[in-house]
Amino acid sequence: MMGTMLPPRALLLRGAGFLAFCAILMGLAPADLAVGLAAAAVASWVSALLWPPGGGVSLLALPRFLARFLAQSVIAGVDVARRAFTGRPALRPGFIACRSSLPGGMAREASCTLMGLQPGKLPVAADADGTLHVHCLDLGQPVAAQIAADEAAFRRLLRGEAGDG
Repeated sequence: MMGTMLPPRALLLRGAGFLAFCAILMGLAPADLAVGLAAAAVASWVSALLWPPGGGVSLLALPRFLARFLAQSVIAGVDVARRAFTGRPALRPGFIACRSSLPGGMAREASCTLMGLQPGKLPVAADADGTLHVHCLDLGQPVAAQIAADEAAFRRLLRGEAGDG
């Protein structure tokens, strides 16, 4: 539910994580640290509003998800490159509509964002009933099955209230 307050300890842990991320990106100079503290405070506040208190990412499932994501990205990238460098690319671009297994909200949006990072398919819209509209480079590929597999892998990554928000 949007706006549910986090316990102070959870808010401080999120803030520390955001501050560490800022330090990695900007460094530890005093001026950078001041900006990092402000950015971490704002990010913590926004994340408390948007991310459900019971939700989170399974750290045990994260390595498996990242390995799958990287492998799928390489396979798709090689396929797109192979098609691009042939004399006449065997492409049948178009749109498909398929039903999402994820509930509406942040989980579905995050899943679509991750799918869009992989070459070959790009979710462009989602209807209220869960129908995804996906642009793909080749309508001959099993895009709906690939999306179902992507969502299943993403669902294993989530813990708690997946999709609320």
